[in-house]
Amino acid sequence: MLINNANLRTLGTGFNGAYKRGLGQAASMLSVIATTINSTTSQNEYGWLGKMKGMREWLGDRVVNSIATHGYTIKNKDWEDTVEVDRNDIEDDNIGIYSPLFEEMGRATAAHPDELAWSLLRDGFNQLCYDGQNFFDTDHPVLDANGDVQSVSNSGGGAGTPWFLIDDTRALKPIIFQQRKAAQFVSKDSPTDENVFRRKKFLYGVDARYNVGFGYWQFAYGSKQALDAAAYAAARAAMQGMKGDYGRPLGLKPTLLVVPPALEAAGLEILNAERDAGGATNVWKGTAKLVVVPWLA
Repeated sequence: MLINNANLRTLGTGFNGAYKRGLGQAASMLSVIATTINSTTSQNEYGWLGKMKGMREWLGDRVVNSIATHGYTIKNKDWEDTVEVDRNDIEDDNIGIYSPLFEEMGRATAAHPDELAWSLLRDGFNQLCYDGQNFFDTDHPVLDANGDVQSVSNSGGGAGTPWFLIDDTRALKPIIFQQRKAAQFVSKDSPTDENVFRRKKFLYGVDARYNVGFGYWQFAYGSKQALDAAAYAAARAAMQGMKGDYGRPLGLKPTLLVVPPALEAAGLEILNAERDAGGATNVWKGTAKLVVVPWLA
């Protein structure tokens, strides 16, 4: 192939097309666990996470609730992936070897937010959230009906493979996906570019800016106990009984049982079986939707 501007434009269009095909190869599960919040700065403050809103009887003046009660910041990060194409391969029409690379670039780009979000959930047992406690912890500080601080748990403890109950009916999910700039396909493919002049390499890549962080810990329950009916029942009871400040019930619904592939059979047994191990009616059948997440493997 003759290297000129017209042929390079055609080549770049083909690489971009392969990249876009790859984008459709990764089925995203991000919306299951994360709320997307668009960002316009280098970082976003989420002090308002310290206040979970609720109605009250209007007697006298309005009560203005301050939202700047916690300091929790998610800083955007830069991400990139780059493929270099050798000038000799273009001249020799040896272009077919690059198409799978650009398809894989597209697949990896689409999958990356899932990787970040689900990894953060999995690591929630040792990562801090807005109240200064680990996201999954036994002593989140919450005010009781008298205004005294009490410890509330959203963790089942244990040391095995983690699994989770999620309330996905709320506007804010347990994870925040903060997007500053969506992934863009870019190129440095002019014959006069420094990378071509010095190294005979045409560069094509993708870059983006975003990050993930924690939302409300109340909307998720994590456990490393063996996944069986007893542990599942305890998790449901703890989550449904959770209250906000001043003893206000949160009305949580554990709608999703989220598991890694290794716990798929255990999850199916709890949610789909007609009978339990002892032959009695399985009272937990259909009480949640099973979500098997490969990113948790």
